[in-house]
Amino acid sequence: MNKFKKIGLTALAGSLVATSVFAGTLDVSGGASMEVQNNSNASKGKVFTMGNSVNFAGTTELDNGLTVSMKFELDDGALSGAGGPFDSHSMKIASDSLGTFTFHGHGGSSGQSAVDDTATGDFWDNGFNSGTSVVVKALGGVTSATSDNMMTYALPTIMDDVAINTSYVPRGTGEYEASVDVAVAYTGVDGLTVGYAMGEDNATKGSQADVDTMYASYAFSSFTVALTQTDKDSISTATDADREYMGYAITYTANPDLSIKYGGSSHETPNDTTDSDEEVEGITASYTTGGMTISTKMIDMNNSGGVGTNDYSMWELAASFAF
Repeated sequence: MNKFKKIGLTALAGSLVATSVFAGTLDVSGGASMEVQNNSNASKGKVFTMGNSVNFAGTTELDNGLTVSMKFELDDGALSGAGGPFDSHSMKIASDSLGTFTFHGHGGSSGQSAVDDTATGDFWDNGFNSGTSVVVKALGGVTSATSDNMMTYALPTIMDDVAINTSYVPRGTGEYEASVDVAVAYTGVDGLTVGYAMGEDNATKGSQADVDTMYASYAFSSFTVALTQTDKDSISTATDADREYMGYAITYTANPDLSIKYGGSSHETPNDTTDSDEEVEGITASYTTGGMTISTKMIDMNNSGGVGTNDYSMWELAASFAF
């Protein structure tokens, strides 16, 4: 990936530093993609799409040892109707002794939502999310609350091989109450990662919920096996308010450029005795050469939206380029 580096930045003195001027760097990278996707849902069918974005990442080090960095994406996307063309953007303040504080203006993940499906990687996420007749439980998300202007904090190293992350979603527009998450991960055994995250979804009055995720992955030889389990417990009495999600995957990495993944997931509403469990199963593959990645996926979904007659399938072929 080619980058334009060493574009001078000027950081004026503030509450964090008492000197006048600091030089930093601003790196620029970009990407473009094109894909064709075919969905058995008649309201969607075959679709051709293109994606593109430019990413800026700047950093500077203060004389008190703090590193301040920022990044934003120039992609007339999520914020195009509200002050675009910027999409995801954040600012980070970090040091080895104090940890890392990040303010996410847009596009951040909470402590729990960052690990809500580490197994499959949400490999179905853009295959069934359009079309008027497709109602999908999983795409509603079994996650804690996230919002613009949320904050995350990664604690400094307290114990070897243990990482602790927290997040705070403030009360405000679209958020009835503030939500707090805590996530812990352990990597002390070679090839093994286990973690637990507990979060809150207090966005809507009367539907506040606790969301917990347990996950594990183990890498051996050219294979990685992963499992994720998430439960959402809401105070709402609606039959579909509580949810249970499980995802699993086996990944084969033939070499650093080629990988194949098989996985699936199930999504349940345990208090609703009238619906069926939504189940997703599929395979993905990707090959990278130089700055180009070719990827494909084939996914089947049964009981979409909990309706036993709603079965769909899709395939996708995509090419992406980094520069």
